Amino acid sequence: MFEFNIKANNGLARAAVFHTPHGLVNTPVFAPVGTQATVKTVTPAQLSELGASLVLSNTYHLYLRPGDELIAKLGGLHEFMKWPHPILTDSGGYQVFSLAKTRKIDSEGVTFKSHIDGSTHRFTPEKSIQIQENLGADIIMAFDECADPNNPEYIRTAMERTHAWAERSLKAQSRQDQALFGIIQGGVNLDLRVESANFISSLPFAGIAIGGLSVGESKEDMHKVLDSINSHLPVNKPRYLMGVGTPEDLINGIARGVDIFDCVLPTRLARHHSAFSRHGRMNMMNATFASDTQPIDVDCQCYTCQTFTRAYIRHLVVAKEILAGTLLSIHNLHTLVELAKEIREMIYQGIFEENIPRLLEIWKFNANKQILK
Repeated sequence: MFEFNIKANNGLARAAVFHTPHGLVNTPVFAPVGTQATVKTVTPAQLSELGASLVLSNTYHLYLRPGDELIAKLGGLHEFMKWPHPILTDSGGYQVFSLAKTRKIDSEGVTFKSHIDGSTHRFTPEKSIQIQENLGADIIMAFDECADPNNPEYIRTAMERTHAWAERSLKAQSRQDQALFGIIQGGVNLDLRVESANFISSLPFAGIAIGGLSVGESKEDMHKVLDSINSHLPVNKPRYLMGVGTPEDLINGIARGVDIFDCVLPTRLARHHSAFSRHGRMNMMNATFASDTQPIDVDCQCYTCQTFTRAYIRHLVVAKEILAGTLLSIHNLHTLVELAKEIREMIYQGIFEENIPRLLEIWKFNANKQILK
């Protein structure tokens, strides 16, 4: 049911097909984030049209509201959000651990207070798996602890707890129609990362996730971590780099053997009036665009760029029209989905490795560099 068939290699990069109950996922792939069973401002039909094949939803948020048991009664997450294609849910671990002031961790699990109403809840590996089984996603995550990268003394403790929770997550799984991924931790300590990669890879997970990155460390440290663990990961299982998703990140991650990416950045930038382009991040609030008849990106084939001008989108932004967020989200998501697709084709053709410098020249620092025109 969850076959992962590698079709082509180019350097460490892989082009593959991952089989799930709700369809194929061609990798490398970027997955839009639908935290609360919706990708912000974008309908499922629009997601399909822009080329998305995999969407991520969040266990923590859906457990608190509307509740995983209600979603199960209503037919599961696919039926609830009307997304017929593959879905991935995270374990809720990152959200719980981000509530540093309102949670308590022990060897059995985590007790935390809801950010919605302050009520007290408890997550264990068993509880996380139960929630994810109620949600019914195709790909689910083992419960883990994402440690603060600035606390190196605690990172080993968190990693060892993650390993114990990984084993408990496997034992708790009862559904066979969900691919359970284990998560590698260890901060930016390369020895710990290798130790964690070896341990998680030794367990019968359907795939391997790499957690605890893009949480404040440098890009150089992220790349060192990916380089250090590559040879310690099983070749025949998909690799998922959690919460990472600028154009530059996709290029560098794929070059280091990563297959799946997700990130809130495309829609978050859209809500802040910003658009990806091949020349830098564009702030569509800027007066320079008031009479500009060009699309956001002249080389982009998305619905937004094929239909509307910069002047119109800038007008929507200034007028605080909701459509601005929709059109910018469609463009930003399409940019990453298509970049992954473009790289996949390059891997098939055997030319990705030689094109990495060119792609990085086009996309590097895209999320930070602002341009006027």
